[in-house]
Amino acid sequence: MLTKSKVILITGASSGIGLSTAQYLASKGHRVFGASRSQPENVTFEWVCMDVTSEESVKSAVQQILAQTSQIDVLINNAGLGLAGPLEETTDELVNTVFNTNVLGVLRVCRSVIPIFRKQRHGFILNISSIASGMGLPFRGIYTASKAALETMTESLSMELKEFNIQVCSVLPGDISTNINSHRLVANLREDSVYAAKFSKVHRQINDEVSHAAQPIIIARAIEKIIHTPKPRLHYTVGPIVQRATVWLRIILPQRFFEFLLMRFYGM
Repeated sequence: MLTKSKVILITGASSGIGLSTAQYLASKGHRVFGASRSQPENVTFEWVCMDVTSEESVKSAVQQILAQTSQIDVLINNAGLGLAGPLEETTDELVNTVFNTNVLGVLRVCRSVIPIFRKQRHGFILNISSIASGMGLPFRGIYTASKAALETMTESLSMELKEFNIQVCSVLPGDISTNINSHRLVANLREDSVYAAKFSKVHRQINDEVSHAAQPIIIARAIEKIIHTPKPRLHYTVGPIVQRATVWLRIILPQRFFEFLLMRFYGM
């Protein structure tokens, strides 16, 4: 039984982790506003149209929620894009698209919600990052860089907002079975690309790992516990133990040896 129902805004709620989390939190008695560009069907939460790449869209959605509730207790920044491809052959357009969603999109939503939290003298910001944020992965350099930026931004926000009783943390999922494989952006390789063979192999492996991964409900359950934690940690890793272990292995192992292990894992 909940001690207190919360008003929750979650972005990227049309599919995957966002949809599962929005549904799960609603089932726990929270009033959930799931934001996305397209409206999902047959959901148990309240949908609001939001494009995180548009300042106007973000502000309009937040005001729409306030008009109905007069408050927002929790912001879950989940909207994000994946990108695969060799760095040398990834265009500026693709890089900008990913950072505009994964980093600037989070910042836009935070800018709209933080003044509300500050006025209320309470609030909780939870950013959905990735275990991959702590390391450069082959052919996912832009994606991992965007998540690394999100992690450091989370840490800065946490310090800046403490005096206003606003808590900030991030959740770093490992591989989760979602539709990211079909939504992931992929760089167009040159006809004579020197990366073609290796990228093709690694890309298939990435897709296979996601297809056989855990269901997003494990993230939803973790988030529900975190938002009720009086003093939450700054970062939470959620996923298979092997993937969670890589976070520590990167710290304790010699750097080149860790790089060697990653390359072996991806058959490079």
